Amino acid sequence: MQRRGAGLGWPRQQQQQPPPPAVCPRAAAMAPPSGGVPPGLGGRPACALLLLCYLNVVPSLGRQTSLTTSVIPKAEQSVAYKDFIYFTVFEGNVRNVSEVSVEYLCSQPCVVNLEAVVSSEFRSSIPVYKKRWKNEKHLHTSRTQIVHVKFPSIMVYRDDYFIRHSISVSAVIVRAWITHKYSGGDWNVKWEENLLHAVAKNYTLLQTIPPFERPFKDHQVCLEWNMGYIWNLQANRIPQCALENDVVALLGFPYASSGENTGIVKKFPRFQNRELEATRRQRMDYPVFTVSLWLYLLHYCKANLCGILYFVDSNEMYGTPSVFLTEEGYLHIQMHLVKGEDLAVKTKFIVPLKEWFRLDISFNGGQIVVTTSIGQDLKSYHNQTISFREDFHYNDTAGYFIIGGSRYVAGIEGFFGPLKYYRLRSLHPAQIFNPLLEKQLAEQIKLYYERCAEVQEIVSVYASAALRGGERQEACHLHNSYLDLQRKYGRPSMCRAFPWEKELKDKHPSLFQALLEMDLLTVPRNQNESVLEIGGKIFEKAVKRLSSVDGLHQISSVVPFLMDSSCCGYHKASYYLAVFYETGLNVPRDQLQGMLYSLVGGQGSERLSSMNLGYKHYQGIDNYPLDWELSYAYYSNIATKTPLDQHTLQGDQAYVETIRLKDDEILKVQTKEDGDVFMWLKHEATRGNAAAQQRLAQMLFWGQQGVAKNPEAAIEWYAKGALETEDPALIYDYAIVLFKGQGVKKNRRLALELMKKAASKGLHQAVNGLGWYYHKFKKNYAKAAKYWLKAEEMGNPDASYNLGVLHLDGIFPGVPGRNQTLAGEYFHKAAQGGHMEGTLWCSLYYITGNLETFPRDPEKAVVWAKHVAEKNGYLGHVIRKGLNAYLEGSWHEALLYYVLAAETGIEVSQTNLAHICEERPDLARRYLGVNCVWRYYNFSVFQIDAPSFAYLKMGDLYYYGHQNQSQDLELSVQMYAQAALDGDSQGFFNLALLIEEGTIIPHHILDFLEIDSTLHSNNISILQELYERCWSHSNEESFSPCSLAWLYLHLRLLWGAVLHSALIYFLGTFLLSILIAWTVQYFQSVSASDPPPRPSWASPDTATSTASPAVTPAADASDQDQPTVTNNLEPRG
Repeated sequence: MQRRGAGLGWPRQQQQQPPPPAVCPRAAAMAPPSGGVPPGLGGRPACALLLLCYLNVVPSLGRQTSLTTSVIPKAEQSVAYKDFIYFTVFEGNVRNVSEVSVEYLCSQPCVVNLEAVVSSEFRSSIPVYKKRWKNEKHLHTSRTQIVHVKFPSIMVYRDDYFIRHSISVSAVIVRAWITHKYSGGDWNVKWEENLLHAVAKNYTLLQTIPPFERPFKDHQVCLEWNMGYIWNLQANRIPQCALENDVVALLGFPYASSGENTGIVKKFPRFQNRELEATRRQRMDYPVFTVSLWLYLLHYCKANLCGILYFVDSNEMYGTPSVFLTEEGYLHIQMHLVKGEDLAVKTKFIVPLKEWFRLDISFNGGQIVVTTSIGQDLKSYHNQTISFREDFHYNDTAGYFIIGGSRYVAGIEGFFGPLKYYRLRSLHPAQIFNPLLEKQLAEQIKLYYERCAEVQEIVSVYASAALRGGERQEACHLHNSYLDLQRKYGRPSMCRAFPWEKELKDKHPSLFQALLEMDLLTVPRNQNESVLEIGGKIFEKAVKRLSSVDGLHQISSVVPFLMDSSCCGYHKASYYLAVFYETGLNVPRDQLQGMLYSLVGGQGSERLSSMNLGYKHYQGIDNYPLDWELSYAYYSNIATKTPLDQHTLQGDQAYVETIRLKDDEILKVQTKEDGDVFMWLKHEATRGNAAAQQRLAQMLFWGQQGVAKNPEAAIEWYAKGALETEDPALIYDYAIVLFKGQGVKKNRRLALELMKKAASKGLHQAVNGLGWYYHKFKKNYAKAAKYWLKAEEMGNPDASYNLGVLHLDGIFPGVPGRNQTLAGEYFHKAAQGGHMEGTLWCSLYYITGNLETFPRDPEKAVVWAKHVAEKNGYLGHVIRKGLNAYLEGSWHEALLYYVLAAETGIEVSQTNLAHICEERPDLARRYLGVNCVWRYYNFSVFQIDAPSFAYLKMGDLYYYGHQNQSQDLELSVQMYAQAALDGDSQGFFNLALLIEEGTIIPHHILDFLEIDSTLHSNNISILQELYERCWSHSNEESFSPCSLAWLYLHLRLLWGAVLHSALIYFLGTFLLSILIAWTVQYFQSVSASDPPPRPSWASPDTATSTASPAVTPAADASDQDQPTVTNNLEPRG
C-alpha cells in the first residue's frame, strides 16, 4: 500500500513522465520508486496506443461509491481551512481494477478530479482513466471516497485469443486535484484547463508488470476446439525475448594479480531489451549502479595508484567509475563529469591486508556509498557515504572495463575474487548477492600466506643472525692462506645455537635442515632480497636431487623443500608444486593444491605459472572455467615480457625451437660445444665460411641447437664475419650489436658505417636499421619514415611496425595527429610477418574492440598473445633441458622437464611428452597420476597447427578405445579427417579402411574434405576418391600402400564387372548346355556298343572337372567383395 501526504510537489507538465519521489529530479523518468528496473513499454503496434486514446473519452470505466465519512472539525468555525487532497492505493501494482481511497477537504464548492496516465518508450502522459465529482455541500470537512480505477486489459493481461496486442508500459501515474467551482474550475472546463486552476494536487506511481509476467484473463468464453487448437499453434510461434538482467558477473574464479601492467579486459554490450537500454541511456548523466568485488591484498600500492576496477572510454581516458588503491591503503574513486572534467575522492579508511574482504560501491546520482565487509559472515568493517553536487557522465558501453593493471597503471598485488556489476541499480550491501565462490581455494590462499609469513620470519632472523656471527668471526680470525683455503673449500660453518622453540622446529623440519646446511655469509643484507636468495638456494638444492638418475623417485621427499622455497618468494618452486599436484607426478593428485600453487606462482609473476593459468582458462580444463578474458590477462603478461627477455643476456633462457622427438633428422643435428656438428661449423667458420660464421654466431647468441648461450663468443664471430667477409647479414648483425652495446662497447660511428654497407647490398633489415638510427638518435622522423617505407616495400615486418608507431604517436611526416586505424593496419601487417610487438598490439586491439578495424574477439586476442608468450626464453630453457636429457638417455629428467613444459600449453612439448610415454609406458604408469598418452595427445589436437600424427594417434585411440575411453568411431573419423585435411596420406588411407569395414562417413565430414556427396553417391566412388588422394599426398616415389590399395580396388571392380556381365552368363550357359548334350550322347553311344579303349584325357571325371566352374558366379562375386590385402587392414597412426 502506498500513501502520499499533502504538500507534495506536482511534476511539471512535459512530454516525459514525472520523476519518482525517491530520487532527485534528474533521475530517469521511468524509474520506479523502489529503484528496480522498470519493465518498460515495448514497440507494440500503433493500434494498441490508439485504443488507449479511444478510452480517454469514457469518463469513468469503473464503479464508484457514494460512501463518505464526515469528520467534525475540532476547531471553531472562524478558523480558515486549507484545501488538501491525498489518496491511498491499496494495491501497489497495476491491476484490472485498482481500489483507490481519496481523502480531501474543500473550503469552497469544488470539483475533485482523478486521472490515471501511462507512459511508454515512444509516448508519455496517455490518459486511460478519468473521473470527477462535485462537492458543494460538505465544506470545511474532510471526506473520503472509494474509487475503483479500471485499467484496459491490454496493459494488465497477457496476449490470448481475444487480446492480440497487449502493450508494455514503463510508468503509471495516478493523480488527483481540486479546483474551486467559482475560480475557473467548473464542471464544464476541459481537463487540461482545469488542472491549471488546481488549489491542491497530489500524485503517486504504480508498479507495472512486464508482459510475460502478467496473468491470462478469464474471458468466461469457451472457444470451439478447432479455434482453440489453431490459436495454441499460433501462440507457440510468438517470439519471446529471453529475460535480460542488468547483473553482470565480471569474474567468478580467483584472478592472481601480480601488480604489473596487465589485467582483465571486459566490455559491456548494449541491452537487447529496449526498455533496459532506454533506461541506461536516460541515466548517462545520473549514474545508478553498484559494484561488488572480493579482494585479498598482499601489499598496498608501491606506486602512486594501483588499478582495481576502472573504465576506459573510446578516447583512452578514464571514465566513471575508476577505483584505485593508494600507497597508504586508501581507496581512490574517480568520476568523469558531464562538463568534461574529472573528479576524485579518497576514502577516510584503509582496506585490510591479507584478509578476504568484499568491497561494495554504489552510485545513486551524486551519492556514493563505499562499504568493506570482512570474512564469510560479511562483518562490516568500514562504511562511508560521499555526496556531490556535480553531474557525472556515465556510459558503460562507450569503452571497456579493466580489472587490475593495464598499460596506463599497474594493478594491485593480491587476488581478485568474484566480481558482480549491477548496471542499473543502487543496492545496499545487504541486498547484494555476491558470495565468495571457490571457498576452499580462497581459504587455502589465506592459509598459504599465513604459513609463509612464519617461514619468512624464520629465514630473515636466521640470515641476519648468521651474518652478524660471520662478521664477528671475520674480525677475530687471523688472515692467512690456510684459513682462506679452508673458508673457500671447506664445509660451511653451521649455527646450531638459535633458541627456536621445539614446536616450531617440528613444524618446519625441512626449512631448518636446509638453513643449517647453507652458507649464509654471501646472501644480501636487505631482508627481502636475502629471503628471496635463500629461497633460490633451497630450490637449487631440490632441483639437483630431481636431476639424479632416479629423480622422479625423489619427488615426495623434495616437496617440503619446494614449499619452503615458494614461501620465500622463489616461485619457480611454486610452478613445480603446481605441476606435481595437477598431474600426480609421484605425489597424490590434488587439484586444489595444484590450483593454489599455480595461482601463487602467477601472482609472483612466474612465467611458466602464468602460462599454465592462461592455458587452462583458454581451454577450460582441469576444473578451470573457460574464460578468454582471464586467459588473456595471464598470457599478455608473459607476452609483454618476452621481447624484453630476449634482449636480456641474463637468466636461464634458451631459444624456443620446434624439435619433435619423432623427427630423427632434426635430432641428428642437435649438438653441444664438443659435438661433431659444432666442431665442424667452427672449423668452417675459422676457414672464412660466411654461412658457417653466421650460423655459429646465432647458435651461441641465442642458445640454439643444444649449444649453451654465450653472447661474448657469438659477438667475436659476428665481428670476424663482418670485418673479413662481405656477407650483408653478418655485417648487419654486428652493427646491431655495436649500436646496442650487447656484450661489447658501443661504437655508434662504426655501427652506422656497417649498417649503410649492408643496406647498400640490398638487405632489407639494414634499410630498416637506418630508419631506426635516424628515429632514435637523430630524431629525424622524415628520414626515418623514408627508410621504413622503403624497407616495408621490401617485405620487412619491423619496418611495418615502426611505421605504425609513427602513426600511433602522431609524428608521421605530413599526417597531422594520431591515426590509430592506420597504425593498427601496420601493426597487423607486422604481426603477420612474425613481429612480436606488432602481434601484441593486435591482441590488445582485439580484446578491447575500440577500433572498428579490429572488432572485439577475445579468443583471437588470446591466440595472438599465446603465440608470443610461447617464445619466452625461460620456457625454451626448460624445453632444452628436457631435450638434452632425452638425447642422453636420462628418462627421469626428460619426463620431468617435458611435463613442466607441456603443462604451460605449448604443443610441441605435449606431443613430445606423449611420445616419451609411448616409449616408456612403465615410467609413465609408475610416476604419473594421469593417462599420459591420452591427456597430452588430446591436448595437442586442440592446438592451432597441431601435427597430423597427433590427429592420427587420437583417431587410433578413439578407434580401439583406451583405458576408460570406449570406442567412438564418430570421433575417430573426425580425427582422421583432420589429418587428411592437413595433407597426411595416412588420414585418407585410414578413412578408406573404415569405409571398407562398413563405417558410414557423415556428409559434414565429406564436405569438410571437399568431397562432393552428389558426385560420389556410393562407397565405391568415395573409396576411389580417398585412395587417389592418398596416393597423390604420398611422399614415396615407388609403390606405396596407397597406390597398392588403389590398384587392388580397381582389380576387384574389374573382376566383379567381369563376373557380373550378362554376356558371360549367356556364353557360359550355352557352352554348358552343349557340353551336357555331348556327354549324354556319348554315353548313349557307348552303352549301345562295346566301349573302345578310353583315352587318358577323355575320362568323365576329367571332363567334369575341367568343364564345370569351381563355384557359381554369384558365390564367387560375394567372396571377391571381401578385401584380401596382405597388409594390416586396421587403421594405424
